[in-house]
Amino acid sequence: MRLLVVGAGATGGYFGGRLAAAGRDVTFLVRAGRAKELKADGLRIVSPHGDLALKPKLLTADALREPFDAVLLTVKAFALEAALDDLAPAVGPETMIVPVLNGMKHVDAITARFGARTLVGGVCKVATTLDDAGRILQLAQFQELAYGEMGGAPSERTKALDTFMRGAGFDARLTAQIELEMWEKWVLLAALGGITGLMRGTIGEIEAAPGGVDFALRLLDEVVAVVRASGQEPRAPFLAATRTTVTAKGSSLAPSMYRDLQKGLRIEADQIVGDLLARARKLAVPTPLLSAAYANLSIYQSRLARP
Repeated sequence: MRLLVVGAGATGGYFGGRLAAAGRDVTFLVRAGRAKELKADGLRIVSPHGDLALKPKLLTADALREPFDAVLLTVKAFALEAALDDLAPAVGPETMIVPVLNGMKHVDAITARFGARTLVGGVCKVATTLDDAGRILQLAQFQELAYGEMGGAPSERTKALDTFMRGAGFDARLTAQIELEMWEKWVLLAALGGITGLMRGTIGEIEAAPGGVDFALRLLDEVVAVVRASGQEPRAPFLAATRTTVTAKGSSLAPSMYRDLQKGLRIEADQIVGDLLARARKLAVPTPLLSAAYANLSIYQSRLARP
């Protein structure tokens, strides 16, 4: 199997780098600036699971000419449309696109562009960031990549993908519940993003504030209500774990959107929070706290856009 990893940043660089180091046929589709950096310094990972340095196979969009068996799409959600334009030559009749973007908006975009058969659901769980030297730093122990047919039952192609992914230095898992897992990850990210984004603090700082626990749980309840109204029922163990996560005493947890906000970078507020609110309005689900969080994050985004 030949895999094209779209993006060699914190997520794509991590999983693609592990796969390449394990001997899998991996090529990265990157922008010219990142290509220059990787050619000069290599792809470098600093991780509690072991550091890694390698010279990856690289392509830029102007040099992409032929289909790949699978495409791992790892860009930020706000860069999706440009990424779909760039990767289009890599999509043949049997190509699988496995996106690990946040939210669910990308599902419609990919199926509209390339057809429903092309899409294989994907969820990744990893805490990584790029440092000023372009290295990928892993910030926590967890590192999981899950995938599966949106319809549920495993297919021959997803079984082949599973064989390709396993044994490469991270937890890889074929699942028959990938669509539900994608929605559950959205629940977690929307709750964490709304809570930390509105309060401008880590989970532990918010928990310690007067009314912080009640606020966090009420915002989580709003997110879950929208997802249920959309026809998805998050599993009880997931909900219990998420309630614990968003109220953990002394926790330094903050989602990547909050870390990007702290750095003055562009954030995925529209895809993680805004799209959920759009669905809430269509379904007449009240979301006062989530709406306040989105207004706050939108102000930040507007300031970034100013010259």
